Amino acid sequence: MPEEKKVRGKKQQKKKKNGPKKLEILDACRELGRACGKVEDFDDVRLYNKRAKDGYEEQLGRDSEKALDVTRSLIMANMYNGQQIKSVGKKIEKLRDLLKRMERALGEENVVTLETLNTLGTKLEQNGEYEEARKVYERCLAGMTEVLGEDHRVTLMTLNNLGGAYYHLKNYEKALEYFERALKAKERMFGENYPSTLGTVANLANIYSFGLKDYGKAEELYERALEGI
Repeated sequence: MPEEKKVRGKKQQKKKKNGPKKLEILDACRELGRACGKVEDFDDVRLYNKRAKDGYEEQLGRDSEKALDVTRSLIMANMYNGQQIKSVGKKIEKLRDLLKRMERALGEENVVTLETLNTLGTKLEQNGEYEEARKVYERCLAGMTEVLGEDHRVTLMTLNNLGGAYYHLKNYEKALEYFERALKAKERMFGENYPSTLGTVANLANIYSFGLKDYGKAEELYERALEGI
C-alpha cells in the first residue's frame, strides 16, 4: 500500500510539473485555430479547437474561462461547411446554453461572457431576429462599456453591430446615433483612414442613402470612404 501511494504521488507530481508546459501547447493550438479561421480552413479550426478544448477541460476544468472560450470558437466553426452556414437556429440555442454556463461560472461581466453575448447577437441578426439581436447588443454594450470602456476594440464592434441592428429595424435615427458614436471613437483610436473607420463611414453612407434619402450626404460619405482606401 505505501508503495502504491508513492507511485500515485509521483504521477501527480509529474502531471503538476508538466501542467504549465501542457497549457502552452494548448494555447498554441488555440492560436492555430484562430489563424485557420482567418483563411476559412474550418476543418483545421475544428481540429485545433477540439484539441484545445479537451486539454483545457482536463487541465483547468470544464467551466474554466479558457475551456468555455474555446468551446464558443468550436460552436462557431461547426456552423460552417466551406462557405455554407448550417442550422443557424440550432447553433443559436447552443450559444444560449453556453452563455448560461459562462454566466454561472465566470459572471455576467466577464469579458469572455460579454464576447459570447456579442457573438449571439450576430447570429440572431444573421437569422433575421433583429429585435432580439438589438436587445442582446444593448446588454452587451452596457457591460463592455463598464468593463472595458467605450474606446475598446470589442466595445466599438458592439456599437457598430447595434447600429446595424437598428438599421435592419428601419430605425435610421438610432442607427445613425450608434454609427456616429462608433465613428468618433474609431477616428480617435485608429485614425480617419483605418479600414474599420472607413467601414463605419460606409455604414453611415448607407443610412443616408437607403434610409434617410439624403443623397447629397450619402455621396459625400461614400467619396470619403473611397478616397481613404
